[in-house]
Parts: sequence; C-alpha cells; structure tokens
Amino acid sequence: MAGKTGNQKIVEQFLADGMDFMFGNPGTVEQGFLDALAEYPDMKYILTLQETIAVMMGDGYARATQKPTLVQLHSSPGIGNAVGAVYQAKRGHAPLVIIGSDAGVQYMNMDAQMANDLVAMMAPVTKYATMATSSKSLLRTLRRAVKIATTAPMGPVYVCLPMDVLDEINDEPVFPSCIPSTRVIPSSDLIRQSAEMLLSAEKPMIFVGDGVAYSDAIPELTKVAELLGAEVYGVEFGDVVMDNTHPLYQGTTGHMFGSYSHPITTKGDVNLIVGTYMVPEVFPELGDIYAPDAKVIHYDLNAYEIAKNHRVDLGIVCDPKLSLIELAEVIEAMISPEQMADVIQRIEDIGNAKTERIRKEKEADEQRKGKSPLTMAQFSKVLAEKLDLDETIIFDEALTSSPAVSRYIPPKKAGQYFTTRGGSLGVGFPGAIGAKLANPEKTVIGFSGDGGSMYTIQTLWSAVRHNAGAKFVVCNNGSYKLLQLNIDQYWKEREIEKHNFPLPFDLSYPAIRFDIMAQSMGVEAVRVEKEEDILPAIERMLADDKPFLIDLVLEGDHHSEWIKVNCSQ
Repeated sequence: MAGKTGNQKIVEQFLADGMDFMFGNPGTVEQGFLDALAEYPDMKYILTLQETIAVMMGDGYARATQKPTLVQLHSSPGIGNAVGAVYQAKRGHAPLVIIGSDAGVQYMNMDAQMANDLVAMMAPVTKYATMATSSKSLLRTLRRAVKIATTAPMGPVYVCLPMDVLDEINDEPVFPSCIPSTRVIPSSDLIRQSAEMLLSAEKPMIFVGDGVAYSDAIPELTKVAELLGAEVYGVEFGDVVMDNTHPLYQGTTGHMFGSYSHPITTKGDVNLIVGTYMVPEVFPELGDIYAPDAKVIHYDLNAYEIAKNHRVDLGIVCDPKLSLIELAEVIEAMISPEQMADVIQRIEDIGNAKTERIRKEKEADEQRKGKSPLTMAQFSKVLAEKLDLDETIIFDEALTSSPAVSRYIPPKKAGQYFTTRGGSLGVGFPGAIGAKLANPEKTVIGFSGDGGSMYTIQTLWSAVRHNAGAKFVVCNNGSYKLLQLNIDQYWKEREIEKHNFPLPFDLSYPAIRFDIMAQSMGVEAVRVEKEEDILPAIERMLADDKPFLIDLVLEGDHHSEWIKVNCSQ
C-alpha cells in the first residue's frame, strides 16, 4: 500500500506539535495507531492501568509544562471512566489533547457493542469536543483542537478518531499548529482609571488565580500589591500565585463555603481581581460578596469569567503580566508621599499580623512533639529540613493535611507547588508522576489522603514501569476527613448538636496497608506510625531517584469497632 495511513500521520502531527508523551490505556479500536508507534521512537507511550490515571497523569504533566499534552482513551467505557478526571482538568485549565477511537464511521448506525455518542459524552467536561469524519480533514481537525486547548483560557479538548478514517491513506501535510498570541494590554485610559480607583482605597484587596501563574506575572502582581499595601488572596487556583512567605499574601478564600470567604471578600473598599473568578465554592454566597460601596476591577483573559456571578465596575479582557506592568508604572507615577507612607504602615501591620499567626500555629505544632498518633506538622517539619526547596516540586492533594505541609514547605514560585482542582479525588499521585516526567532532574513528591490515593493507587505500577522516580506520601487518617469537617459545618448551620460522624466517612476497617500495596507493584515503601520513624523514612525516600512511598499514619476520628458491629452485614 503506497503512502502513509492516518495512523502514522497523526503521530507525526503530534510530534510536530511537541507532544512526545502519550498517556494512555489501550483498547482494540486504537490498535492501528498504537501499532504504528513502533515506527516513531520519539513518541513515548506511558501506560496506565485505568483511564482516570491517564488523564490525571497528563494533567500533572500539562500543568508542569503549560504545553499541549496528549492523552489516549478507549471508546465508551474508557471515556466513561475518565469523565470525572477530565472535569478536573477543565476546572484547572490543563491543555490536554484527548484522543479516543471508535470502531468506525461505517458502524455508527449499527448500535453495536461499545457504541455511543462519544462527542456528546465529552462535550460537557471539555473546552471543545469533535470527531474526525474524513481522512481529508483529519490533521486539520487535530490542529484546530491543539489550538483551542492551548489558547487562553486553556483547557482539555477531545477528538474522536474512528478506526476506518485512521486506516485510510492520508495525503494531508503535517505542520505545527498555530497558537495565537493573547498578549494584549488595555488602553492607557483604562489602566489610568484602574490606578485612580485603587489609589482612592483605604483598604485595597487583591484576589488572584492561575491566570497570574500561567502568564508568569507573580513579580508584577507582587509589585502592584506592594505599591498599594493590599492583602492578596488566592481564588480558584492550582499553581503558585504569589510567594507564600510574602507578608501581603494571606492564603486562600476557600473552596467549600461562602460563609468562610464572605468575611474576606467584604473587607476591601476597592478590589482588584486578576486571572480568576469570584468565587468557586461548592456552597457559595448567593448575595453580594463585596462591601456595599466597594469598587471592583477585574483583569482576565477569560471574558466569560468577568462579572459571571458578581458585580464588576471595570472589567477588562487582557494579559495579566503586561497589564500589571503598565498598572504598576502608572500607580508609581501617581502615588503621593502621604499615600506611600500609609502603604508602608499597612504592609508592616499586615506582615506583623501574619508573622504572629504563623508563630502561634508553629507553637501549637510544638506541643505535639514526641507524641502519637502523629500529626502532619510533625512530618512536614522534618521533611522541610531535608529538602532543597528550590529543587523540589510538590503535588498536594492532602486536603485536610495541606495547611501543615505548606506551613513548613511554603511555595514561592509558579511550577513549584501544585494543588488539586475541581473536586475529583485521586490526582495527587498520578499528578506527581506527570510532573516528574516533565522535570526528571527534580525531586517530586505527591501527597494524598488515604481516601484519595485509593482512587488511583494503580498509578504506582506506572511509576516503576516508566522509571519515574516520584515520591508518594499517604496521609493516612483512617477517614474521609474533609467530609467530617464539612458535616461539622452542616450541623452548625442547621443548629444540629454535634454527634458521631456517619460510618461511610470511616475508612479504618479493614485497615488499608498502603506500604504493602506499593511493594506489590514494585515501589519501595515504609509505614510510619511514631515520630522516631519519620527521619529514617524520609532519608530512605530521598536516598535515590526511584519511586518510594511513605504510609504515614496520622491521628483521626475513626472507630473500627463500630464498623465491625454495624457493617458486618
């Protein structure tokens, strides 16, 4: 047969677009292009044992590189497995290019085994979903998808590739996809208007998200915050949006309850929002989230998010970095000596309050020294002392243990510390492997809870198979701790007296031995239950560049004896 088939040409197109990793789980209808991979040694296939893991590993790689990342899924059952993970990638704006095959256009009206409307299945959880229906437009369809995935606001796309379309001879040319530049800045009048509003504030506030990290705007954001003396909060982010040790950085508005964020969002009289939207809780505040007379300015490349739910006085579609550069210059030129003196005092007051808060947190941590059961702070403090933080990447899905991790390993720059997005459990370990494949020279540690890690524990096998030396820490508190905290809030809101947590939140019986499971998949592992075991475990974990797991047994509210009685049926 003369010429190349679509199976070969799509691999050439992916390579032309810089995608040389394919994270996947194979199926029969993909056999043609998977067979063709042998002809292209530059394409590395990362085999995972379940489709969710393929997406989450690709998510970690995409977030670590900010480049289009290839994920291969099987047809209907495989896509069904992956939908939750793809939703998480969409919320995190990961530029995934997801491909999934179908038996063929010729079979689509047969309602055969595994037949379904694959595009319709993926449309709600992707930025763009389509099907290639002809060998005459196969590659251009892929290039369109790559462009959409990587154009801000980035997000996952899906292309269904029917087997018969791929089997045909393909005469299309291969050339790199075009990624349009979105480096746009507002007019000088809008920048000046923003500066005037911000300089009129007595209590300026700044709310930022991943748009700041993705445009490499942390230095510019920091300068604007310092010129205003504004508290900075992260909103809806999964990367580092500001040096967490900076006195003006105050943490996050939260992700679950509007009642938590509302006291924060109502503090300011002028609010600047950059690269995010207000606000992402599961149970958001339904009324106005700002002080009654407060002004709101919103800079974002995503026009959809500006004023999506809450009022905005000045909304501007623009690149965060370039816009903040211009804004800082105008503020610097306009600010008076008296205003600057007020700013200096605000920064000192905010910094002192933050220092005192952290001091009290660490003082409370010290009270646990030498005690069992362990807390996350006992482990994190020792780990921080053994790490070169500039050469370390954290992928943190520890959720309830996260504050203690970041207290001792504070993230400072983008690409150094990733957190979970979208509410889907299981990304901590596969995300860490993806980040390690993108940064093989660095130490990469994935944190996950016992509940979250069980969603994707098979990912440890892939780490060994592909020599990805990520490290894994299971924060094993014997429960779905976040659900326990959330129901506490539920009881308080409804004035229900606190009582025993529902048994479905309890994971203590039978006890899960993560160290033994890891060893069964070729990963060295230890179980840590006492403080004296922490340092030897960490030293062993960091001794080489191989996968390693620590099953860290933490204090928790669980009752295995109740489960034995009540769940024996």
